[in-house]
Amino acid sequence: MTKHITLRLPDDLAAEAEAVARAEGRSLNETVKEALAEAVERKRRDPAFKKRLRKIIEQDRELLERLVQ
Repeated sequence: MTKHITLRLPDDLAAEAEAVARAEGRSLNETVKEALAEAVERKRRDPAFKKRLRKIIEQDRELLERLVQ
């Protein structure tokens, strides 16, 4: 299953991404998907990000528990 999204980029970043895709012989879509996958993987390995994420999870848990009471 895939999800369609609209992405707004500054002109210079869009042009650079298109150039990278062309140089690699790939579509812009493939290039952007790979970049996002790499960014997510970097976050998964980042201890500071994980700490912030755990805090958000706990805050959400507290909120959801209040809503079901």
